[in-house]
Amino acid sequence: MRVGSDHPVGYRTRRKIALRLLPFIFLMYVINFVDRTNVGVAKLKMADEPWFTEKVFGFGAGVFFIGYLALEIPGALIVEKWSARRWLARILISWGLCTVLVGLVRSPLEFYGARFLLGLAEAGFFPGIIVYMTHWFSPADRARATAVLQLAVPCAQGLGSPLAGALFGLDWFGLAGWRWVFILEGLPAVVLGFVTLWYLTDRPREAGWLEPEERDWIERALEEEKRRKAARAHLTVWQAFREPNVLLLTAILFLASLSNYVFFFWLPTIVKEASGLSDELVARYAGLPYAAAVVGAVAASYSADRTGERRWHAVVPLVLLAILFTVSALPGQPFWLVMVWLTLAGGAMFAYSVNYWVLPTLTLSASAAAASIGMINSFGNLSGFIGQSNVGILRDEGYTFAQLGPLLSLCSLTAAALICALRLPARSAAPAPDEHEPV
Repeated sequence: MRVGSDHPVGYRTRRKIALRLLPFIFLMYVINFVDRTNVGVAKLKMADEPWFTEKVFGFGAGVFFIGYLALEIPGALIVEKWSARRWLARILISWGLCTVLVGLVRSPLEFYGARFLLGLAEAGFFPGIIVYMTHWFSPADRARATAVLQLAVPCAQGLGSPLAGALFGLDWFGLAGWRWVFILEGLPAVVLGFVTLWYLTDRPREAGWLEPEERDWIERALEEEKRRKAARAHLTVWQAFREPNVLLLTAILFLASLSNYVFFFWLPTIVKEASGLSDELVARYAGLPYAAAVVGAVAASYSADRTGERRWHAVVPLVLLAILFTVSALPGQPFWLVMVWLTLAGGAMFAYSVNYWVLPTLTLSASAAAASIGMINSFGNLSGFIGQSNVGILRDEGYTFAQLGPLLSLCSLTAAALICALRLPARSAAPAPDEHEPV
């Protein structure tokens, strides 16, 4: 049977897979990122607690990534070797319960502990999803499939910020509104975990919702990709950890995430200080950059898949992001202009991200890619701890975000330079120009 993606069976199969898996994966990641970063909006009201300071927030936001480190690599390998369905269900249920726990904390130590446990519970989710996609999507569709995953982040932030603002007004059972932000946003993850056990399918050969010829087609297409990688080079898991590309990708993510996570966790505070608006209005304005993020992610992923070019689709947005961070920090600007720069920064950030996560899957064998993605994500995301804890300390010492802007820009520019040093295939299986795209 012809493997080409323009074959009628191929087109039908790709469309079925996309319609079956991508909406559910999207929903999972929306809930994931709401639960991971809702602390940034809740901070506006948590500041009323006598035990809460900028330093406490920074360390609590960052300690999440210490717990996150523990199971990233094993989690990605479990998805590759065992069962994505069972592992992802476990993650959803445990992180939902830990999110509820954050809403019950009453001291800095309890806050740190709950955030650490949340990171431990979520560990392995993102690399597991990336590996899971390699079981279902060919290289020609992978950037756009990854874009659907990445689109969940701005959607989560765009919806989560106003939702958190609305929940601020709750005072049920004597619990402050910020506590209900965590309690009510954590419970959907528990429910979705049980749904995952029933809905997801681990491999195409197990998919009763595909016809036999469709299962055969996708298995052949993915097997062809494995043969192409094996012809170039075969790396074991341990060799992958020493691969220059893997080390570079880890450094790139570390530097880019230093600026990106400051954006995620501190954006409501930045908007608050620039505008002086009420907490409820700040929560709404903080969702605006994520509308631009949707546009940036869609445009960048479609362009990359149509041309087969990956490197510059990640480099250019990082350079733009550095420029936008710099100009947003210039003093004396009206609030509306600051929001313009921050909104455009959201678009550039996600234009980079959707193409970055395709890069590890293009050069490594299945097990090596699974392990390396786990390593890249875990060590790269340690910047989330380093960045947030130090920003909290600097904020308590009186530093403003305008003073921190140039440092964030330098991180983005250095990450862009390192992407230029990666060894990548010349083109990554761009589809035929006249093909109708199902993803």
